Amino acid sequence: MDKNRTNKADVLLQHTQRYQSGRLTIFLGAAPGVGKTFAMLVRAHELALQGNNIAIGYVETHGRAETENLVAGLAIIPRKMIAYQGHQLEEMDLDAVLDKKPSIVLVDEFAHTNMPSSRHEKRWQDINELLDAGIDVFTTMNIQHLESLNDVVFQITGIRVAETVPDRVFERIRDIRLIDLPVNELLERLNQGKVYVPEQAEQALQRFFNHSNLTALRELAMQTVASYVDSDVRENFAIQGLTPVPLKNHILIMVDGQGHSEALVRAGCRIAENRLANWTVVAFSQDSKITTKQENSQSREIETALNLTRQLGGMTETLYGKQHAKTLFDYVMDHGISTLVLAQPAQSNFQLRFKPNVVDQLLQLKPRFELSIVPVVAQQKYYSILEANAGFLSLRETGYVVATTVISIVIASIGEQYLGIEDLSVIFITAVVFVASKTRMLAAVFSAILFFLAYNFFFISPKFTLQISAHQGMITVVAFLGAALIASRLASRLKEQVTALKAANSYNSIMQDLGQKLSIAVDLQHVQDIAQHSLSKNLNADVWMYFPETDQEKTASDSISDKEKISANWTFKNHQPSGRFTQTLTENDWWFLPLLASKQCLGVVGLKFSSLQLALNSEQKQLAEVMVEYIAQAISRTQLTKALEIANVSSETEKLRSALLSSVSHDLRSPLASMIGAADTLSNYRHAMDEKDQDSLLEAIHLEGERLDRYIQNLLDMTRLGHEGLSLKRDWIGVDELIGSAVRRLKRYMPKSLVEVHLPDETLSLFVHAALIEQAIFNVLENAAKFSPEHKAVSVHVAKLNENEIEIAISDQGQGIPEDERDRIFDMFYTMERGDRGQYGTGLGLTIVKAIIGAHMGEIVASSAKNNQGTCIRMQLPIQQVE
Repeated sequence: MDKNRTNKADVLLQHTQRYQSGRLTIFLGAAPGVGKTFAMLVRAHELALQGNNIAIGYVETHGRAETENLVAGLAIIPRKMIAYQGHQLEEMDLDAVLDKKPSIVLVDEFAHTNMPSSRHEKRWQDINELLDAGIDVFTTMNIQHLESLNDVVFQITGIRVAETVPDRVFERIRDIRLIDLPVNELLERLNQGKVYVPEQAEQALQRFFNHSNLTALRELAMQTVASYVDSDVRENFAIQGLTPVPLKNHILIMVDGQGHSEALVRAGCRIAENRLANWTVVAFSQDSKITTKQENSQSREIETALNLTRQLGGMTETLYGKQHAKTLFDYVMDHGISTLVLAQPAQSNFQLRFKPNVVDQLLQLKPRFELSIVPVVAQQKYYSILEANAGFLSLRETGYVVATTVISIVIASIGEQYLGIEDLSVIFITAVVFVASKTRMLAAVFSAILFFLAYNFFFISPKFTLQISAHQGMITVVAFLGAALIASRLASRLKEQVTALKAANSYNSIMQDLGQKLSIAVDLQHVQDIAQHSLSKNLNADVWMYFPETDQEKTASDSISDKEKISANWTFKNHQPSGRFTQTLTENDWWFLPLLASKQCLGVVGLKFSSLQLALNSEQKQLAEVMVEYIAQAISRTQLTKALEIANVSSETEKLRSALLSSVSHDLRSPLASMIGAADTLSNYRHAMDEKDQDSLLEAIHLEGERLDRYIQNLLDMTRLGHEGLSLKRDWIGVDELIGSAVRRLKRYMPKSLVEVHLPDETLSLFVHAALIEQAIFNVLENAAKFSPEHKAVSVHVAKLNENEIEIAISDQGQGIPEDERDRIFDMFYTMERGDRGQYGTGLGLTIVKAIIGAHMGEIVASSAKNNQGTCIRMQLPIQQVE
């Protein structure tokens, strides 16, 4: 049940994403002349009558009068003129269509190839951009232009269609309409000149337009539409939850660069589509140290096949290891592959057969999956005789073997004559291991045989012959040959494993290093520096980065040209790669990749490889794309962190503002109310009052005014300490002078307060900002005096803790502060009914004290007073300035 619910959700998501952008309608036919363009225009007129905004982006009438009459009634977007080889040619003006943005645009010839200076290489790419912009598109297409059918059409007609459309565009189809015409009627139209002019019609009848070809193409068109309709029905049923959707099979296709890779990919794609299965193409990594022409050709063929796979909508994977059958078998079993597709092995009369082919080896492993052998015709490749037998030994390997043989003979001769070494076979076995570690298994076996002959010829009696005189000698050389073959085999396998392990781990090491560095990046600039260094180092390319949010560029070389910036802007806008190694704006030297995170483009990365590098292999391309993805995620993380910091600051600022307003509204209104009340009383009733009462009211006004002045001073001090920073103007001053000044100031405000001061016998001085420290002592004294009971003194104790530090402890005899609240009394606006948080406090006094003491590199703590009665505030200050 959960699985069905999950599948339903996936289908709903795919369905929603398809309908969020523009919708594609394809008018599909089996061949030219069946009336695709005519049907498209008729449907456009029907929708136009319903009030839809319809425009023609590009329609080719081929001079047919009935088609031209239908064009006349619709809005036409003018085409763009492009100069090409001395001629002015017309193309669809993509930018004009995007600017006008009709609800539906008609674009004929889906598989058309654009002029070289166009933005995209193919028209289907133009249509994708229109769909991304939210514009519905009507287009026409013949079945022979579908990429996965290219080989099938070639087998049917004998003509290789050059202009093709990848099958993945069908994922964006809203509707597909089969425009069908019986074969006899189509041939009749052709003979009447309604499809081509007479000269072209006669040629077409002789080559492409014959009855059997058209019948087969018609069948292919019907099968394609039926497949789409079946898929659409399954999707709709899944959305409604009527029937469960089974898990798709997964088909694996292995290509080996033997001349049939592209045909095998197309065949595998058709198998996967017929079975509604996912599919992946795998290839084995080529040894970069072996560079024969044959192997270079194989590598290019494999890379072309992998690119074709990506165009057709399949996945690609690279495997490592020399034991292809075992590695392939393990991959299939680990990934749950249902079907493995291989090309039928070619029978070779020239190459030596030391082991069975991959198919035979897989059968020996008794696979529990379907093994599909496809008979595809390999393209003919011509190599020289030496290259055709390059599987035997290359020139480089031959040089290794010969040179090692000569050196081994010399070393063995020296060892026998001057060092008295009797068992010389060890020298040759070591040489075999050396050759095996540097070359292939075949070279190691050949070197073992050659060393065996050299050992026999030069060092086994009778010398300089291949005869062996003694029984022991025969046993020795046979044992040597066996040991050499075993050693070569083990060394060669170890080299293969090490090479495969290095290649497999190189990608992970690069990504791990990049991930670790990006994880500690704190801002965009830091991410840029890490990204530029890592991309440049691992891809050996110049790096250019652009972030529109900050309008900032970062490049390792000269700034890119205006033409290349247009390509970068297109990449940012459309969230797709462009430039070199793509099919969009290909005339640039830079390859531009979008930095995508959460469906947003955060910026663009440009990579400029050497001009000698004509193409990127799949490993380089995958590495670059994944690195860019990591960088995009890191940028997104830094932006999110920054946004959270701003939100936290805003939240704290709002809390501070609310607390400040609350404190001011309560603590400032009380003295103001007392002052206003006393003043009103004096103003209205002073004639009826005696002198003593008047003096009492004036004293109240004076005391409340001083109280208000202290509140305002605390607010100003807190603002200065918290926002403007604290500038300390230090000087030496005696501790007794600081405490005496603070006590006298307290007596002026609170004449009835009692203070007991206990100073040490020796005179103590501090190198401090005198006014600030005196203010801090006063704030603590005032706080203690307010909550000490009447006739109970506040105690001040001064002690020298060590040679560098003194302590000023001020204790009251009030109710005291619970232990769990002692650290919190120094927080701004902490509310309680003790200390200066009571009826007279603003919640700022002790906060200011903590800031002043901290600025002098001191500490302040709250604890219980003597006998656990009251509170003791301890201020510890360094005697001299601490840097």
